[in-house]
Amino acid sequence: MARDNSPIVKQSRREGYALAPKAHKVMAKKSGIPGEHGDKRVRGGSLYLTQLREKQKVRRIYGLLEKQFAKVMGEAQKADGLTGEKLLEFLERRVDNAVFRAGFATTRRQARQLVSHGHFLLNGRRIDIPSIRLNPGDVLEVRPKSQKTEYFKNLPNVMGAASTAPLSWLKVDGKKMKIEVTAMPKREEAEAGINEQLIVEYYSR
Repeated sequence: MARDNSPIVKQSRREGYALAPKAHKVMAKKSGIPGEHGDKRVRGGSLYLTQLREKQKVRRIYGLLEKQFAKVMGEAQKADGLTGEKLLEFLERRVDNAVFRAGFATTRRQARQLVSHGHFLLNGRRIDIPSIRLNPGDVLEVRPKSQKTEYFKNLPNVMGAASTAPLSWLKVDGKKMKIEVTAMPKREEAEAGINEQLIVEYYSR
């Protein structure tokens, strides 16, 4: 399975956005773009560059490769409603994002790994594809066998460390290790600090 394994802190500094909890501490000490000549490169510049950086930021927030992100964008363009809002909705409805949002992982990378290793059941069937898109009525739960592992035995501590707020579209039961999808994600509940219109403009060139 293809994935971007470049250091998350380096990605965060490049985008000027903390993509993981540990990036907050590093970015507080080191500002600017990483690299030998990072401080000489300007973040601003042309409208195209601004649009590109916003697209790259959102792509990295949700952990998608370029081809994967472009595919989701294409689906958003064909869907009813505002393209930018549909894009964020589709990204939020990914299984790995739901696992992260529910507090079962402290980062989306960790959530993606948990799903890829087959620790979850979706509506009673084992899955290992992080990009599956959830719908209202779907139920995600940790496999009985996986619940016996050290990680999931320690889940209350993991959920306590996860910096996530309760969402209206997810019903989470930490004791039963179950996540129920009750509605579609709301735009205001998506990741903060995103200007989706810039991404729409980027792909409309």
